[in-house]
Amino acid sequence: MSRIGNSPVVIPEGVTVELNDNVITVKGKLGELTQEISDVSVKIEDGQVILERPSEAKDHRAKHGLYRALINNMVKGVSEGWTKELELVGVGYRASNQGQKLDMAIGFSHNIVMSIAPEVKIETISEKGKNPIVKLTSHDKQLVGQVAAKIRAFRKPEPYKGKGIKFVGEQIRRKAGKSA
Repeated sequence: MSRIGNSPVVIPEGVTVELNDNVITVKGKLGELTQEISDVSVKIEDGQVILERPSEAKDHRAKHGLYRALINNMVKGVSEGWTKELELVGVGYRASNQGQKLDMAIGFSHNIVMSIAPEVKIETISEKGKNPIVKLTSHDKQLVGQVAAKIRAFRKPEPYKGKGIKFVGEQIRRKAGKSA
């Protein structure tokens, strides 16, 4: 029995949830998100979204928990928003942004300029003596994660010195170098 799928999604104040032909729409102060739903029945009653599966088939059990988690992420996104922070670790690594363009100097012969989706707000924090931080904020959890993964893929953290782009709070498995 799915523990995640059985728990209802509580709708906070200021958020509206609508269901039209297997498409659920969540609107809030930060934006609007839609998700198509199949194989699961959805009921919206007294400030909660309740999902029920038609049978105990493996596919129905899997989608029961999946759609509940997606709806919960949508509700939290339009009410509070999602944030990811990336840290640039390395000598001379810098990041700056002009509007929706992220400009990074991460040890290549040229700077990397990346344009970010308009739904994602970008902020760069550079303090003297600390590693630069790139902060991504949006109402769409999937989009924030995808943009953060794309930025991280330019220079993943390496295990010997720990240089590269990592998530804030991420622990990197370190290896010992050559022993002479």
